[in-house]
Amino acid sequence: MNILQSTKSSDLDRDAVWAQVRDECARAVRDEPLLGALIHAGLLHHNSLEGALAYRFSLKLASGEMSEQILREIADQAYSSGSNLGDAARADLLAVYDRDPATHRLIQPLLFFKGFQALQAYRMGHWLWSQGRRDMAYFVQMRCSECFGVDIHPAAKIGTGVMIDHAHSIVIGETATVGNDVSMLHSVTLGGTGKEDGDRHPKIGDGVMIGAGAKVLGNIRVGHHSRIAAGSVVLHDVPSCKTVAGVPAKVIGDAGCPEPSHSMNQLLGSGEYY
Repeated sequence: MNILQSTKSSDLDRDAVWAQVRDECARAVRDEPLLGALIHAGLLHHNSLEGALAYRFSLKLASGEMSEQILREIADQAYSSGSNLGDAARADLLAVYDRDPATHRLIQPLLFFKGFQALQAYRMGHWLWSQGRRDMAYFVQMRCSECFGVDIHPAAKIGTGVMIDHAHSIVIGETATVGNDVSMLHSVTLGGTGKEDGDRHPKIGDGVMIGAGAKVLGNIRVGHHSRIAAGSVVLHDVPSCKTVAGVPAKVIGDAGCPEPSHSMNQLLGSGEYY
C-alpha cells in the first residue's frame, strides 16, 4: 500500500520514507524502462536515503576541478558524522510533497527538482562551513550556483521542512537565517542593502511564505507565519501573521490562515492575485 495515499504528513518515520521511495522507483522503472539505469544508480543501488543523497550530490556537482569521488567521500563523511543532514533532507522532501501540487511521488524532488537538490547541496556546504572547511564550502556554493542557478552562502542558517519551488535565481546572503517550514518561490532574494559588514541580512521566521520575485533586504525580521507577496520589496520588519505587499512592502492585512507556508494561498482578499 502507498503510505502516502491517506496522508501528506511529516510524521512518517525514516524507514517508511525510504521504503516509499524504493516502491516508487520499482513502479517508475516498470513504467519507463529507459530511465531504469538512472533510477537504479541514483536510488535503488543505495541502502539508505543518505547514500542516495550523497551520490546525487557528488554526481551533480562534480567538475573538471573536483572529481565525483572526492565529493562522494565528503558527502559520506557528512551524512555519517552524527549531523541531522539526513533528517533535514527527509523533512524537506516531505515539505515538497505536501505543498507542491505538481509533486505526486517522493522520487520527483530526489531525481528532478533542482530546488530540493540545491537545498541539500547548501546543507552540505553549511556542514563544511561549520567544520571550518570554508574554502571547500565556497566551492560547493559556486558549483550549486553554476549547476542549479541557486546561490546560498554556506554560512546562512536554514531550518528544516523548507520548500524552494522552481528555485531559479534564489539568492540568500551570508548572515541570513530562515526558520522551519518556510516556503519560497523562484527569484527570491534575502540580501543586504550595501557594503556594510557584519549582520546585514534578513531573519525569516517559521512558517513564512515568500512569493516569487520578492526581495527582502537588510538586517530585518519577518515574523512567524507571515506572507510576502510576489514582487514585493521588503525593507522593514514584518510582524507575525501578517501579509505584506508592494514596493516598498506594507502590511495590507492578516496572513489569512495559521500556516501560510503550508496552504500556499497566493490570493489577497476578494480573490485578487498578487
